[in-house]
This record gives sequence, C-alpha cells and structure tokens, in this order.
Amino acid sequence: MEALRVLNNNVVLARDGKGQEVILTGRGIGFVSRQGKPIDPSLIVRVFVPADGRDPDHLAEVFALIGEDVLRAVVIALEEVGIEGRESTRPTLAIAIADHVAGALDRTAKGVVIEYPLRAETQALYPTEYAQAQRLLAAVNERVDPRLDPSEATALALHLVNAGFASGDLSFTYKMTGVIQQMLAVVGERYGIDVSQESMNAARFITHVRYLFVRIQQHQQLKGHESTIGKGIRHHYPEATVTAQKLATIVELRLGERLSEDEVSYLALHVARMTMDADGATPLP
Repeated sequence: MEALRVLNNNVVLARDGKGQEVILTGRGIGFVSRQGKPIDPSLIVRVFVPADGRDPDHLAEVFALIGEDVLRAVVIALEEVGIEGRESTRPTLAIAIADHVAGALDRTAKGVVIEYPLRAETQALYPTEYAQAQRLLAAVNERVDPRLDPSEATALALHLVNAGFASGDLSFTYKMTGVIQQMLAVVGERYGIDVSQESMNAARFITHVRYLFVRIQQHQQLKGHESTIGKGIRHHYPEATVTAQKLATIVELRLGERLSEDEVSYLALHVARMTMDADGATPLP
C-alpha cells in the first residue's frame, strides 16, 4: 500500500497493489504515513474499497470527520460480528453507522432517549438485520462510553437494510418498510386472514418484495413483456393475480414506478403461497 493523502491520524487515502484507490483506517496510521511512501501493514485495521463510482477522496474526507474513538469502535465491531470483513466495498455503511453512533452517544450523554416508531415493524420485517444490529450494538457498547440504549438496535438494523440500496438514502428504507406493511395488510384484509410474519411463506414474500424494491431503484425490473412462466402463474392463480395487481397499484402510487407484467406475476405466486398457509382462505369480492 502506498499513501496518497493523509486525512488525519487515523484515516489515509492509499493505492493498493492493484492500482486502485482505497481508504485505510487504523489508530495512528496517518501519524506515521507519508505521501508516496509505503504504509506499515500492521497499522491497518480496515480497508475500504469505494464502489459504484463513489469518489474515494470525498469518502475519505467524510471518514476523517468522524471521531477517532467512534470510528474505531464501529469498524472493529462490524468485523467482530461478521457484518463486514477487514476489506469492505461498502464504506458508506461504516460511515452511516459511525455517524449514527456518534449522534446517539451525544444524545445519551445528554440523557435523551429516542423511541423509534418503526421498532415493531423492523423486528417483524427484517429479523436477520435486527439480530445483526443487536450484536453490533453490543460490540459497539463494549468500546464506547456511555453505553447506548437497546432501542438503538432499531436504527442500526435499518441502516443494515439500507446497505442493500445503491442510493444510501435511508428515507427509501423507511418508505419500503411502510409499503411492505401496507401490502401485507391488503392481503390479510382481502382474504380475511391474519398474515403471520413469522410464517415461511410470509418471510419469502417480504424477501421477494425487498429485492423487488432493489430492482425498482436500479431500474432493472424483470422482463417488461410477460414471459411463459409469468403467463403460467396467472393462469394457475387468477385470484392471487387480482390481489397482486392491487399490490402493484400500491407500489406505483408510493414509489412512482409501474411494475412489469412478470413482476406482478411473481407477486401473485407469493400471494398464493401466503394464503395457502391459512385453511379456507378466500378473497373478498
């Protein structure tokens, strides 16, 4: 690794053996590094490889604005709980979490505790990320003072969910959470059933919709013209297709994106699976 720019004592912009610019963090790494000189590998705690065309200089500057102790706590905690390895292609995740932790520490020191309104939804819709967030919070709390309130796991979980989207805009994750809740409510009301979010088919539905939202944001929906498989789904599940069309309308109204015929068909397949969990479920007229 060759140092290109020293941002502060703990953040250095460097060039790796492949010739790409990377961001290095580590206690004191900037203090002993010099521009154009090799960097001591023993000082490197984490390597961030900017992806998706993100500017390495800008990201390095953002890292440099975060307090040394907070950045170190988050970087080590992410690796310790297995969310990110020593080398990361998602520096914006570490930045977002470190920035949140810094703000949470400030609030905690002032005795301010926030009750996040999406706590129940986050636990139900994103159980994997919520469990990761709880472990991450515990790992961070081992390295910061004062310790953060358990409620912060909700915000951390949403940041982990948000990491799957290209924009890095947390508001999209908030909106997605609300849309998924609305879609589940429509299925429950239409079939007169309690859509259990703990059921395997409901979990598959939620996972499918999350990836649908990724495709929408990246403008990569499934084929615009209906495929043979899509036609088969519509033929075998006509009632579920009607419900799926209602769900597609919700998506269009909330996200401003019209779903392709194949996307609607696959929604229908998941609706059919969910309603099979309930005996005698029939759609309302």
